[in-house]
Amino acid sequence: MTPDHKFIKTLVNHKIAVIIPAYNAEKHLEKVVNGIPSWINQIFIIEDCSKDNTLEVANTLGIQSERIIVICHEKNQGVGGAMITGYDAACLAGADILIKMDSDNQMNPAYLPQLLETLMQGPADYVKGNRFVHSRSLTAMPLIRRIGNIGLSFLTKLASGYWNIFDPSNGYTAIWSDVYQNMQKENIAPRFFFETSMLLELGLIQAVTKDVYIPARYGDEKSSLSELDVLIKFPIPLLKSFLNRIVTQYFIRDFTALSILTIMGLFGSVFGFCFGIYHWIKSTITGIPTLTGTVMVAVIPLILGIQFLLQALILDIQNVPKIPLHQQKKQM
Repeated sequence: MTPDHKFIKTLVNHKIAVIIPAYNAEKHLEKVVNGIPSWINQIFIIEDCSKDNTLEVANTLGIQSERIIVICHEKNQGVGGAMITGYDAACLAGADILIKMDSDNQMNPAYLPQLLETLMQGPADYVKGNRFVHSRSLTAMPLIRRIGNIGLSFLTKLASGYWNIFDPSNGYTAIWSDVYQNMQKENIAPRFFFETSMLLELGLIQAVTKDVYIPARYGDEKSSLSELDVLIKFPIPLLKSFLNRIVTQYFIRDFTALSILTIMGLFGSVFGFCFGIYHWIKSTITGIPTLTGTVMVAVIPLILGIQFLLQALILDIQNVPKIPLHQQKKQM
């Protein structure tokens, strides 16, 4: 891939920092750092209390280049904790743009221009990689992982309100520092839920998020998060976040047609379902057939309630943020 040199020249007006959370990364860390182009101003390596020689490798790299800053955690804080440390340090150092790259060498630095171009000219507040823009990338994945990724993507869309994104666990990201500083950092998950929790928090502040196709580079590294872990640990916090978003966005900060449709949809659906179940059980016990009129009293509110909820869902899909927070601040 040949970088767009004309675009790269425009980056001199911005201070760009790459943050690398490093845990047991002695095998790949040097290769990752050496692959980062020279026009990146700073590289923050967050050594997260590794059990191998990651710290020694990181310190050696730090000695070789002034742009490399090594920060060592005394206690393991997970990828999210490492990223918060790195984001905060980069912001204090005056960085305008914060990029996350993992230490496993799966993220090709050749795609950094595409990531930054979408962030700056898209425009967007937050840009993330998407490995599955092309169907061949998705079909190449094992079936169980494919199902898990599709399910996780749908739940994340529902919870965050970003119906335009896919591959939510992708960690190749870029964000404006002022947008990051506008987030509730205490709500960002410290471990494997980090990337998804970033989307949830960005959704609450109505930041514009976009995908960029970036294929992963797979080698001999292994993920420590299994499909079973995702299936068990992710759905409950995502559903809680969905309820929190709906209440916050459509009942506390604003009250729109979507709010009314949601109330009517929930009332009609719950009433129709409960009324119908009650009379079905009663008919089963007594052996007396339920009257047609009684059945209609259950069916009509249930059908209308589902229709109202579907219309509310359509309005929510259309309500994906379109004007970047970063752009709004420039115009003020």
